[in-house]
Formats: sequence, structure tokens, C-alpha cells
Amino acid sequence: MRVKRGFVRARSRRRILKLASGFRGRRSTCFKLAERSVQKALKYAYRDRRAKKREFRSLWIVRINAACRINGLTYSKLIRGLNKAQISLDRKSLAELAISQPMAFKEIANKAQAALA
Repeated sequence: MRVKRGFVRARSRRRILKLASGFRGRRSTCFKLAERSVQKALKYAYRDRRAKKREFRSLWIVRINAACRINGLTYSKLIRGLNKAQISLDRKSLAELAISQPMAFKEIANKAQAALA
């Protein structure tokens, strides 16, 4: 018996075309082109969700290093001093302190420097 896949096929095509709705030209209306474009876009999205985490961490490290050098330290010495002083602050909060509350960051840097000596 012949099976007609009208609803099932239409539903899958509708899903792909909905995902491609913001694309330009025939990529948003022609199913064959839309399918390729959506697959590539989803691949990029998956990859860049992971890359975003790496980029933010490196940004925080750059900000912390700049604040350290103002206080007469380097980034690596600050992190080593914080570990010795058993101060557990993540890089995100350290970078936020360096920008918004430089005096508090200076105190933390002084404690880290004291732990190294």
C-alpha cells in the first residue's frame, strides 16, 4: 500500500522554514536552500556557545591583569597569592571588582601580596 506523507513532510518543512525566516533571499523561502542554511547556522550556534565562555574568561583575565599592574602586581602573582591566602574568588567577580570597586580590589591585591611574602 502506498503511504502518503503529507502532514509529516509538511510539518518538518514548516519547522525548517520557520527557523530560516530571518534569512535573506531564497534561503528563507526555498526549502532546499533553507535546510542547508539552517544546518550551518545551528552548527555555528553550537560552536559559538562554547567559544563565548572562553572569550569572556580571557576578557576577565585582561581586566584583572590591568588592575593588578596598577597595584604593582602581575596577574599570575595575584592568583598565586589568592590561592596561598585561601581567598576563593572567581575571575568574573574579580574583574567586576576591578572595574566597579577599585579600592576593594586593592585590598584583595594587598592580601594576595602579603601571602606571597
